[in-house]
Amino acid sequence: MSIISRQEAPVSTDPPSVEAEFTAFVSANYGRLLHVADLLIGDAGRAEELLQTVLTRTYLRWSRVRQDNPLGYVRTGLANARTDWLRRGLGRERPTAAVPVSVLAPDPSEQVVGRDAVQRALAVLTRRERAVVVLRFYEDLSEAEIARTLDIAPGTVKSTCARALVKLRVSPELQEGNRS
Repeated sequence: MSIISRQEAPVSTDPPSVEAEFTAFVSANYGRLLHVADLLIGDAGRAEELLQTVLTRTYLRWSRVRQDNPLGYVRTGLANARTDWLRRGLGRERPTAAVPVSVLAPDPSEQVVGRDAVQRALAVLTRRERAVVVLRFYEDLSEAEIARTLDIAPGTVKSTCARALVKLRVSPELQEGNRS
């Protein structure tokens, strides 16, 4: 009977590959980025498509993006891609020959009602107001970061945010008694 010695695999001291690093970034931030996209678009399916498009573009530039602020780069990409998407008319309804079959899911909780109320309240805001509110209050970015992301002046961020908050304060969707 022979004794077989086991050799351990050598430990690699090489830096992680670009693909592994990008995969780790996406794994760590996908849920948050998808939620941002959903808040910007207002449609979960289209938000996922938009995020996939932006992540593909980010991967192609990853060697440069990873050194600066990859999360900010993707957020900026989402805001810009949303604008492109709306300009091309992809946000408009399109008639189809057959009615799509949809499966209705039961209402899981009041959390869904609250999210729906927020989505409806955000829907009355202009594109810029919505982007500023999402980036300011969901992503918790500073006014300077929002200005860089949306390529507008910091003063414009302040005034846009103030106008949006006035609209949201009087929004019937966000009044406690009107959620149904």
